[in-house]
Amino acid sequence: MITKKLGKAAAFIVLFTISSSVTKAQLSLIPKPDFIEMTEGSYFFPSSGKIQIGDKTFDTVGQYLQKQLLSKFGYTGLIHHDKKQISAIQFVRKQHLESEEYEIKTAGSTLIIYASSPAGATHAVSSLLQAFSFGNKSASGITIPAFEIKDKPAYPWRGFMLDESRHFFGKEKVKSILDWMAFYKLNKFHWHLTDEPAWRLEIQKYPLLTLVGGIGSQTDPYAPAAYYTQADITEIVAYAQERNIEVIPEIDMPGHATAANRAYPQLSGGGNEKHPDFTFHPAKDITYSFLTQVLRETKALFPSAVIHLGGDEVSFGSETWNSDTHVQDLKQKHDLNDNKAVENYFMRRMADSLKTMDATLLAWDEMVDADLSKEKTILMWWRHDKPEQLKAILKAGYKTILTPRLPLYFDFVQEESHKYGRKWGKLYNPLENVYNFSPDHYASLTTEKNQILGIQGNLWTETVINTNRLDYLTFPRLAALAEVGWTKSSNKNYVQFSESLKKHLNLYREANLYYYDPFTNAHPEPVVIKKTQRVYIDNPE
Repeated sequence: MITKKLGKAAAFIVLFTISSSVTKAQLSLIPKPDFIEMTEGSYFFPSSGKIQIGDKTFDTVGQYLQKQLLSKFGYTGLIHHDKKQISAIQFVRKQHLESEEYEIKTAGSTLIIYASSPAGATHAVSSLLQAFSFGNKSASGITIPAFEIKDKPAYPWRGFMLDESRHFFGKEKVKSILDWMAFYKLNKFHWHLTDEPAWRLEIQKYPLLTLVGGIGSQTDPYAPAAYYTQADITEIVAYAQERNIEVIPEIDMPGHATAANRAYPQLSGGGNEKHPDFTFHPAKDITYSFLTQVLRETKALFPSAVIHLGGDEVSFGSETWNSDTHVQDLKQKHDLNDNKAVENYFMRRMADSLKTMDATLLAWDEMVDADLSKEKTILMWWRHDKPEQLKAILKAGYKTILTPRLPLYFDFVQEESHKYGRKWGKLYNPLENVYNFSPDHYASLTTEKNQILGIQGNLWTETVINTNRLDYLTFPRLAALAEVGWTKSSNKNYVQFSESLKKHLNLYREANLYYYDPFTNAHPEPVVIKKTQRVYIDNPE
């Protein structure tokens, strides 16, 4: 009899636990909040509900919410500053909260957003928009379960990189990506705008960079010139700022310079048959004055304190330096023993140029031994097969972002049967591997507090010939990436994430995204038809 009673009690505990888990998952928020509790009753937002801005700090966030309510749901939220009026949504400033921290609480017919800064308030809006997306909608408004949230990110850098040198997608697609990044609280958009195939950023002083260097793509060297004007850049940067996203441009150097050298051959440091004119010339003063002017215009366009200067894979096209008399003279003059020392010399000179602009240099992990300023440099560990590079970066005291190929490169396929994306031997990057990546795993290697700034997913576009393929490789892995960067490891649960994700797939469908469905495999992999065949430069084979 006692055994039976214990059995019933245990069963009740299990059922209660399951019930609680289901209840907490009702809002299906991604990334999962730090703390969320479903409270009694429901909350109703009228289709013309009032939005009270309790502090002018949140004026722009209130306007952003107003526009999102109109575009997503057709509702006309009315903004006001009168604290005496009863409002459906209230923005209240709590100064003790951290910059990206926020709280949401439903109290009767009012939903209150607490934050100390626009960043935190914007994240609250993202959570609210997700909750509304899954609510009961009608012409009169939206009803959602009542809830309370207290939330902040695990890491300050939660990034996504898009390569548009290899294939160009255009302003509207970039804005769409920024929308989804904001939806998932990602806050760094790393924009790879120059490389071998094409140069995509207008520079007024050097118009041939886009008029000549903007011609071609990875799969069609004769594709018409495509690039972003400076007016386009200003528009996109403002769009991102409204969503609390920092846009970080990459001007690749001293390698991956083929498109620039096609436009201005006098800058070329040579290359090889596979990678012609791959490098900028490291021994010509004209190279440094040219690139400094490029960076000055870039800094004027991008308010970010950070500019990415590449610094990767230079050795794949620097062998011509060995027969260049000017480079040999440079080696002798500055006691540079080999081409790697020349790379480092080049990057130090460009770092000095960035310092005059009060900018921080962002570079790939090859630059760990370039003797760059610890205060003005951030290094990104990308070569998963070289863990010693990460150890060296952290031991040297650099701030670091984790972006290893496995599992955070989104050009890798998502399942073994896929044919057109990338694999590393037999390895690839399924959704679960992205989700289970843990930056905390590397904390023991750090020498400074908060040395690991966060994580970033990268989409290189060798095989991304259209927006369908871009969507297919990005979604839903972007959602998993977001939870890696935002949610504490102890609070993550792949089963719960998967249940929430099923609802998010409906949102992708409504937005006409050609996403990968990990549950039903409903969408076949988009085919890649190549006019020219090129392999990945860093293939292990």
